[in-house]
Amino acid sequence: MPNNNKKPASTSFSHAMLREIYEQPAAIAKTIAKHLKDDIIFPGELHAIDPALLTFEKLIIAASGSSRHAGLAGEIMIEDLSGVAVDVEYASEYCYRSTHAAVDPIVMVITQSGETADTIAAQREALTRGVKTIAVSNVADATIPREAGAALITGAGPELAVPATKSFTTQVTVLYLMALFLARKRGRMTSEVTRSYLQRLLQLPAAIEAHLKTWDDLAGAFAQKHFQAEKFLYLGRGVHYAIAREGALKLKEISYAHAEGYPAGELKHGPNALVDESLPVVVLATCDHHDPDSVLRYRRTLEVMKEVKSRHGRVVAVATTGDQEVTAVADDVFFAPAAPELLLPILEVIPLQLFAYHVAVKKGYNVDRPRNLVKAVVRE
Repeated sequence: MPNNNKKPASTSFSHAMLREIYEQPAAIAKTIAKHLKDDIIFPGELHAIDPALLTFEKLIIAASGSSRHAGLAGEIMIEDLSGVAVDVEYASEYCYRSTHAAVDPIVMVITQSGETADTIAAQREALTRGVKTIAVSNVADATIPREAGAALITGAGPELAVPATKSFTTQVTVLYLMALFLARKRGRMTSEVTRSYLQRLLQLPAAIEAHLKTWDDLAGAFAQKHFQAEKFLYLGRGVHYAIAREGALKLKEISYAHAEGYPAGELKHGPNALVDESLPVVVLATCDHHDPDSVLRYRRTLEVMKEVKSRHGRVVAVATTGDQEVTAVADDVFFAPAAPELLLPILEVIPLQLFAYHVAVKKGYNVDRPRNLVKAVVRE
């Protein structure tokens, strides 16, 4: 049966960013295929550092920009599934901190280009300290993966627009696979359970493909209502906080509106002062109803949404398909298909990418080449 949600051929896309958003189902599928063979995750790709994988005490992730937000999502995925402690550092700060005190770590660096100056410096500092490194990169022959102890290459392919879209979701995909890999290696998960997690991951590309056009249309309509706002607040709990950060960054870098991502529970600790009828508050309110912890976070997020509405704030929400409680509170709702809690970030970030895109387009800005920004920051 033909998929009527598919965008026309690439020549019909008005911007590279929009084309790359629509390429995400294929990019995620390619990333999974690169790193999963007959239910074996990363077959042979981490052999060079295999002894360290058995003994390390902490994973330190160093990255910048969107790649750091992927790392923040990965932190919760890896800790929750494998029990490995994770710290996420700004790559630009890593060299100036004694992060290895009393631990035997592995350092993972995440980069789209593989040439980010701060991330190169962070990896070289880690190597100088005698630490094994893993690079997650979109470019296989770049400096960072070449110098790493092991490299995990995403399947995003060339990304021409400055804003990270498909590179971000493929990085998160690799980090989810890393969480499953470490859980299996450390005996936290049986092969049968691992296989069930992988099956849900394999279903994501089709789910995204089926929703892209609807999200695109809604993003255009919601942007028409909110594009004149000068500031935005993005809220999320747990793993969704990383997506709040990423959604705010996307909007900030291409629409030049001020946007901040916060943990939803921190609203009363300062940001509440900003809430009024002129402030759009974007809330990640998806829920895995099979996960009690996810349900608890969701319930508390609903209370935050009601708090915003009581102060006349405008709520744009991302919710799980069929959720009537969010619909009753929010002004505008994107619906994402049901998925396990730790896979929801890959789904829910895409409506936020589209929302940022349409806000910027309605303002008349060049979304592919935002002012003062470059694709790869090659100078510190």
